[in-house]
Amino acid sequence: MTTTDPRAVVIRYVEAVRDGDTDVIYDSFAEDASWHYPGDLPVSKVWHGRDAIINDFLGGMGPVFVPGTLEIELVSTIAEGDRVVAEWTAKAETVHGGVYDNRCIGVYTVHGGQITSVIEYADTRHVAATLFPDHNTRRPVGAE
Repeated sequence: MTTTDPRAVVIRYVEAVRDGDTDVIYDSFAEDASWHYPGDLPVSKVWHGRDAIINDFLGGMGPVFVPGTLEIELVSTIAEGDRVVAEWTAKAETVHGGVYDNRCIGVYTVHGGQITSVIEYADTRHVAATLFPDHNTRRPVGAE
């Protein structure tokens, strides 16, 4: 089923991530899409292009999770025009021996039935501690 309704496109994408449906994940993005992951982490930057988003950003996160433990649950969506805000939870055991348990928000823009941009917000301190425990994040001056 192909749809151009922005909310349906985002829901289909999040469900595909949950289900591991790589074909739907790939088809969900425009070729020139962008994904902005703010913060001071190894993955924090603007990812340009469908292949970089899927292979390098999303695919690059997979190896830090113990296979078969990732659980994604869509909590809610709010849509206005071509923009959709999706809230989801992500839980998994990590290869570093921790438990990743985060609540995330993504602001998606959808054109022609494909995601053209995403800005994702999450608890980056938790991401750093559980997924990148060896990463030296900058701390504010005076923070201990």
